Amino acid sequence: MTIRINKYTAWLVTASTFSVLATLLFWWSPAAASDAAAAATAIAPDAMNWGFIAAALATGLSSLGAGIAVAGVGSAAIGAIAEKPELLGRSLIFVGLAEGIAIYGLIVSILILNRVL
Repeated sequence: MTIRINKYTAWLVTASTFSVLATLLFWWSPAAASDAAAAATAIAPDAMNWGFIAAALATGLSSLGAGIAVAGVGSAAIGAIAEKPELLGRSLIFVGLAEGIAIYGLIVSILILNRVL
C-alpha cells in the first residue's frame, strides 16, 4: 500500500513546520536563553530582533500555506458545486479548514510578540 501526498498537502506540512520552527527559533535563541534573572528584568535587543523575525516567519509562512491550500480546495469546491449544488455547505467547511492555518500562524505570532514586547 502506497501513501500518496498531493502537492497541496506537502505545502501545508511545509508551512506548518516552518511556523513551528520560527516559534522555536525565538524561544531557543541564545539571547533569550541567557540568564533567567536578566531575562526576567528585560529582554535584550538581540532577542527582540529574533522575536520579530520569528513572528514574521510564523505569520508569513502560514499565510502562504493557507493561500496555497485555499487555492486548491477552493477550485475543487467550485467544480463540485457546479456539478452538485447541494455540496455547498460541505465545501465551505473544507475551505474554512484550509483558512484556519493562517489563523494559527497569526495566533503564534501574537504569542511571540506578547513575549517580546
